[in-house]
Amino acid sequence: MNHLVFKLLVIFLVSYSSVIAQTDHLAASKFPDHPRILLLKGEEEAIKRTVGADKAWDKMHQAILGECDRLIDAAPLQRIQIGRRLLDKSREGLRRLFYLSYAWRMTHQDKYLKRAEKELLAISAFSDWNPSHFLDVAEMTMAVSIGYDWLYHDLSESSRSAIKEAILKKGIEPSMDPKHNSWLRSSNNWNQVCNAGMTYGALAIYEDQPELAKRVINRAIETVVTSMTDYAPDGAYPEGYGYWGYGTSFNVMLISALEKAFNSDFGLSARPGFLKTAAYLENMTGPSGLPFNYSDAGTGSETQPAMFWFASKLKDPSLLWVERNRLINEDPKGYLKNRLLPATLLWSNGIGVTNLAAPKATMWVGKGKTPVALMRTSWSDPSAIYVGIKGGSPSTSHAHMDIGSFVMEADGVRWAMDFGMQNYESLESKKVDLWNSRQNAQRWRVFRYNNFVHNTLTINDSLQRVVGKAPILSSSSNPAFMNTTIDLTDVYKGSLATANRGIALANSAYVVVRDEVETLSDEATVRWTMLTPATVKIISGNKAELTKDGKKLILEVAEPAKVALKTWTTDPPNDYDAANPGTIRVGFEVKVPAKTKSALTVLLIPDKAAKTAKTKIQPLQQWPH
Repeated sequence: MNHLVFKLLVIFLVSYSSVIAQTDHLAASKFPDHPRILLLKGEEEAIKRTVGADKAWDKMHQAILGECDRLIDAAPLQRIQIGRRLLDKSREGLRRLFYLSYAWRMTHQDKYLKRAEKELLAISAFSDWNPSHFLDVAEMTMAVSIGYDWLYHDLSESSRSAIKEAILKKGIEPSMDPKHNSWLRSSNNWNQVCNAGMTYGALAIYEDQPELAKRVINRAIETVVTSMTDYAPDGAYPEGYGYWGYGTSFNVMLISALEKAFNSDFGLSARPGFLKTAAYLENMTGPSGLPFNYSDAGTGSETQPAMFWFASKLKDPSLLWVERNRLINEDPKGYLKNRLLPATLLWSNGIGVTNLAAPKATMWVGKGKTPVALMRTSWSDPSAIYVGIKGGSPSTSHAHMDIGSFVMEADGVRWAMDFGMQNYESLESKKVDLWNSRQNAQRWRVFRYNNFVHNTLTINDSLQRVVGKAPILSSSSNPAFMNTTIDLTDVYKGSLATANRGIALANSAYVVVRDEVETLSDEATVRWTMLTPATVKIISGNKAELTKDGKKLILEVAEPAKVALKTWTTDPPNDYDAANPGTIRVGFEVKVPAKTKSALTVLLIPDKAAKTAKTKIQPLQQWPH
């Protein structure tokens, strides 16, 4: 036997053996008949009652039906791959089939059944679902499985056969190949998404492949905990807002499907920090509706269906305050890009959206791989002050060199902002080595990814240390001086002896950013930077006036006493960088002598607090904790 073939066979058998040797969590379980995924037979009636009792829910329900009507004449998807990904087709497939299947079950109008069946057959006929990038397979398998299960009794026998075969051959079987299932050992969103997709496939075709289905579901229960470990201790999701909406949503889709099929989630929702992550996500959105978009996240926000599952699970409707505002105030057409939107109604649990109460706490702090602190003066005032700051490490999945960075808003304006991510394909298509995160990798030359453009410190014009880690040292929710301090020393190891950053919301009126640094045996140049979409006018050496949308903010350097504020362009330095119109960086540089301790204190003062802000700020050790 060829040595390579023998080696591959051994790897496959080891992997296969590990799968079948798993604990059988399903030994005492009985599979329900179709439909068995997420919504059992007859459960449509509870959703209809919810829709009939609340205008906000009716608006969403009607928006989904309207979108399904628009899909009736749309051509089915074609297998057109972009770069290494088929993912946009998989996501659109999930959106179409979840929507159309929902419309069929809620109305039993034949047009939705026929259109869904047409899409199911088109996708099932693809040559494959692109197993080399397994997220594509996972989402496509979930899409086809929901359609197959929800329409099962109304599909023709030939359609059922073709769809079932596709789920098996193009979804589940590739997941058993070690070449395609490294996500089983991953701690990031891939684990959550892929295990969810494969579980949906197993649930869909269980009666035809019972032993294989059990292996797949048991495997998911055993391995998804690897990624769920990262929610400990407080629920802060390491990959940030954007990937919370991906990884956590699919984790909830997995748990919800298990609960519905087996009346048990096999202990998954009890994993440390997991249920706490709902409060993290809610606090990540500012009064403007914009998220704290650190790491690979976009600048916008969207409805998060998983939040309705958490609110129901925890019996805490106040977790839906941000979702409530979207449902009541936004055009429902804006929801319709969300491929998991029907799940919102599945998890609505009869909650009346209109009369929800606001959360009580105005500060949330989470430790873990990417610790964050999120503060605000009010949940109900759209002009409230909001501040978010993060620690963590550039080595975390999807992280940027943004350790110590913050966002800040007041009067409905996001004054201190983050660019967030750049579209992956726009970089990959230009041969940027995006996924190598070593210290001198090309990833860190992408303008939006390094510390030069984030609201943090740059020492000696150098990059932050990839392997450095910045924990939260202390925090206080005292409304007179709500604050958090973070130890940045390890991120600047070799450039500084110590570095600590504190950020505070003082007297519910203005924001303080204080850095305390100590140099090594050489002088260090410390640059303080803030990225803003505002117009910046330098008033004096230590004071700048920022204006946007008719509002005003004063940026004042309280110490050092002598500084020269300046601005830097955000024009992209490389041909592969995205454009950044309407933005600018403001800040200053100071030279700190060798073996010297120095403090940098900056005040961000909304116009109405201009006369009350105090420029004398205590050292970080004296801040309340």
